[in-house]
Amino acid sequence: MESTDVLVIGSGIAGLCAAIEAARTGATVTVACAGKTMSGSSFFPGTWGLGLIGPVNEDDEQDLIDTIQTVGGGVADPELVQTFVHGIPQAIEWLEQDLGVELQRPQSAESAQQKQFIPCFDHKTRMWRGLTRKPLEDALTTRIESLGIRLLPRHELIDLVEDTDGKIVGATLYDRTNERLVPMAVKATIIAAGGTGGLFERSLTSADVLSSSQAIALAHGASLTNIEFMQMMPGFIEPKRNLVFNEKTWRYVKFDQPVDNADDKLDDLLEQRSGYGPFTSRLDSRAIDLAIDQAGAEGLALHYDFPREDVPEFVQTFATWLQDEHGIAPTDEMRVAMYAHAANGGIKIDMTAYTGVEGLYACGEATGGMHGADRIGGLSSANGIVFGRIAGVSAAHAALDAPEAAAPMDIALPQYGIATTDAERLTHSLKHTMSTYCMIDRTEAGLSKALQQLESLKDEATALSKPHANDSEIAALARLQSQNQLATEMVKAMRKRTESLGSHYRSNKTGHLSRAEHN
Repeated sequence: MESTDVLVIGSGIAGLCAAIEAARTGATVTVACAGKTMSGSSFFPGTWGLGLIGPVNEDDEQDLIDTIQTVGGGVADPELVQTFVHGIPQAIEWLEQDLGVELQRPQSAESAQQKQFIPCFDHKTRMWRGLTRKPLEDALTTRIESLGIRLLPRHELIDLVEDTDGKIVGATLYDRTNERLVPMAVKATIIAAGGTGGLFERSLTSADVLSSSQAIALAHGASLTNIEFMQMMPGFIEPKRNLVFNEKTWRYVKFDQPVDNADDKLDDLLEQRSGYGPFTSRLDSRAIDLAIDQAGAEGLALHYDFPREDVPEFVQTFATWLQDEHGIAPTDEMRVAMYAHAANGGIKIDMTAYTGVEGLYACGEATGGMHGADRIGGLSSANGIVFGRIAGVSAAHAALDAPEAAAPMDIALPQYGIATTDAERLTHSLKHTMSTYCMIDRTEAGLSKALQQLESLKDEATALSKPHANDSEIAALARLQSQNQLATEMVKAMRKRTESLGSHYRSNKTGHLSRAEHN
């Protein structure tokens, strides 16, 4: 049986930063991910770029901490927020000086002060750095190779293994290429497998974000926090799907069909909507998102009307990206729909990225506590880097202090599975349930219906499960059960929070389903 000191689950920014720091600390490191190496939300091609923001200087740190707490609706963990903000300047320096990543900067001091550079939900410009994929991938690849980090692409986490004391001493992976289960003895495990977008039909993340690892951690004693707070974003349906809609361009939008929710204040609402990307219940411009949501899967028709001159740098960059990368001209008719984007909640960790379960750490979008009900733009990648580095060091120290890994006979492989066709059908039903009742317009009736449907899916999966299944069927059942458990936890949290707060919107409607829920 294979073994490693530190096993990292996920190969986005958080997971790879964790792996690098764990290896630099002296541990042997293996990175397993369900898709290709360097995937997930961090490297999703439908996002036009990754921004990093941080405090301008030490004097700005407290303002950023306070703003995160305010924007987060008071549900972010104060200790995590402080650790996070204090760690951003060092993280950026580490990227530039240590890894040699070339980060973009605003073209001029004047440009940096444009309102387009104010991060979404923020009230002022911060230090901004643009993170482009090619330089990042090149730098990470070079460092991974030099440190001898082992990469296991297309290896999915199926389960964790505990010893008699409840310590995580192993993992069961599923090799998706060779369709076989792979037991692995470990001394410390880091979960960095992304957020909850994989539970929805439309998601602005790659298909290898399975949204199962949080439930696996939960089953082994970890806790979840703020799991009801899920960012929902407008994205393109036409002329090309799965592309993020840049919020800075809302002020230049003209709708090609009536927008009932906006009344006669449409221009004012569009101007307000230009200040942030994800949906929020806090602002009147939620009417724009609710109108998009009402349009359903076909999307809301619109087009751009850019001025001939004085188009801000941020907007020009986006328009160029649409044209050059995707062949979409600003004059084209477009349709946008609501997409699941980034999770603000997830596995609960402390300042050392520890989950409370011995041998288990977590970082990146799989975790919660450092954002809150809404998240300031530019902090997702920063979160992955800051807490990824912390998790790597913490896990390495734990591994190096640990006794020898578990003996091979200590890891018993699961036996029960489900036909892959049945698993695919039930997964489709799960995503449909979440997309119908748990996007932005959440009602008591809808959430109750969602829980009923998820329970029925769970029962059906149990009834269809069979012993002595092959490895692909075992993996299919484990994945489905974990996804269903995470979806159930999310819906329960949404239902428990009866008031609207940030990204969580509870409609005033009671006792009936919305039009979208009936469709």
